[in-house]
Amino acid sequence: MSTIDWVVLSAAMIFIVAYGVWKGRGQKDLESYLLASRNMRWYTIALSIMATQASAITFLSTPGQAYADGMRFVQVYLGLPIAMVIISITAVPIFHRLKVYTAYEFLEDRFDVKTRTLAALLFLIQRGLAAGLTIYAPSLILSLILGWNLTYTNVAVGIMVIIYTTFGGTKAVSWTQSHQMVVITVGMFTAFGTAIYLMPEGVGVLDATRVAGTLGRLNAIDFSFDLTNRYNFWSGLIGGLFLALSYFGTDQSQVQRYLTGSSVAQSRLGLLFNGLVKVPMQFFILFLGAMVFAFYQFAAPPIFFNPKEISQVKQSTYAAQFESLEEDYRDAFEAKLPRVHALIEAHESGSAEEIASSRDALFRADAEMAGIRAEAIEVLRANDPGVDTNDTNYVFLTFIVNYLPTGLVGLLIAAILFASMSSTSSELNALASTSIIDIYRRFINKDGSDQHYVLSSKLATAFWGVFAILFAQYASRLGSLIEAVNILGSLFYGTILGIFLLAFYVKRVGGTATFLGALMAEIGVVWCFVATDISFLWYNVVGCVLAVAFAMVLQPFVGSRRTGTAT
Repeated sequence: MSTIDWVVLSAAMIFIVAYGVWKGRGQKDLESYLLASRNMRWYTIALSIMATQASAITFLSTPGQAYADGMRFVQVYLGLPIAMVIISITAVPIFHRLKVYTAYEFLEDRFDVKTRTLAALLFLIQRGLAAGLTIYAPSLILSLILGWNLTYTNVAVGIMVIIYTTFGGTKAVSWTQSHQMVVITVGMFTAFGTAIYLMPEGVGVLDATRVAGTLGRLNAIDFSFDLTNRYNFWSGLIGGLFLALSYFGTDQSQVQRYLTGSSVAQSRLGLLFNGLVKVPMQFFILFLGAMVFAFYQFAAPPIFFNPKEISQVKQSTYAAQFESLEEDYRDAFEAKLPRVHALIEAHESGSAEEIASSRDALFRADAEMAGIRAEAIEVLRANDPGVDTNDTNYVFLTFIVNYLPTGLVGLLIAAILFASMSSTSSELNALASTSIIDIYRRFINKDGSDQHYVLSSKLATAFWGVFAILFAQYASRLGSLIEAVNILGSLFYGTILGIFLLAFYVKRVGGTATFLGALMAEIGVVWCFVATDISFLWYNVVGCVLAVAFAMVLQPFVGSRRTGTAT
């Protein structure tokens, strides 16, 4: 990076950490530290919700996902707007009326302590692991660009988040996220504008879109019903609805964002705004990836986007073979380029016969490049059997580093780092809240002072930050990060959602039946993951349905129910 890029990046990072610490100063009681004194307005809540969900994985991996697989990933979010309406009607008023610190406190009021604890532990497991993924994503950027050791980079990024989250609490998290989302939004639009600007003369947005569409990168909606198809309309609408209901309705990292609202109306507005904006935002990020793909139809792409793996193979006995494939790949690109221009010219002429002919020729040329790339990946695998052959996480990063002008590289890297920090800070904040409120204060020290619990929350934040840093070392084995984080959540979200649905809507089911039903449901979800090819989005449906069904079947055999005041 240039000196200007370093200045932009360093200034942004110093500002956000210092601002977070300053904004959260002077918090002495537990409510102000964990819930920002419950006085946040809807726009701060909305930006905080969006920033929590839109981690660096979203902005780093999603464009690469579109580059490799098209835009069909957007279907994951089709159920989200419906979920926002349901949560606004049901969960928000109950949580506000009870003035809970965590979503899981409600479960003890409705059921019993063991059900509350089970839900809290499921959250702690999956969100603690997910926090590691959100730290790993930006560390990948810095280690690649600067040549730093990935382990040390994970530690450095994690420590920055730990500092302002620990000292600033929820207030610092919410306020810094507002500023981070502004930088992130500017950064993404800048990258999009750059991709379009760098297209060859005479190639506009419509031309680039036609090229991307012809080669299958605009496949946003698929109405076919197939349980093994990871992304289609039905898995997104149904499975995505269950995923969003669980994430926004039961995941403390999101629930804590709208528990800070000054009223039910403010919290509802924050959620509903997210429901309106999230799908278009995700569509735009995927479309950005499609435009990066279109750009690489005119500028030669690397045969493999992970430079670390290329460097390793070029230092091995396979170097000559790999370099020969690279040369073949460049030749294939040069042969393909006229066919790309021919497709654009065919569309301008309007001749259906010319369009079909140019499309077929482009397909053949693209298949030839894909075949050479596949051979290169086999060489990488021969050199290192444990190599990660999924390079989608590096696509957008490579574009940023190689093609954005001076100054904008620093801005984009700052945007992606901010995305990571905003999401990770929410996760650490929520993990600390659940650890202290649902575990420590409930079982270990019930009579501590507010100052004691604030200090304990800060220590818990630091603990989970260290845990996330340690898990980040494993994240490189998980392939596409945007898929990995959704798969991880789907292993737990359905079961947790089933517990909450029983709490809200099925008064005749008690705590013991719910507890046992949830355990059996989680076993069923893990079995689906290990033994079937069902798309991960359906895990949310399976876990929820099994938890509800098992609890209702078990209820007559496990004694009398308990119904709390919240229902």
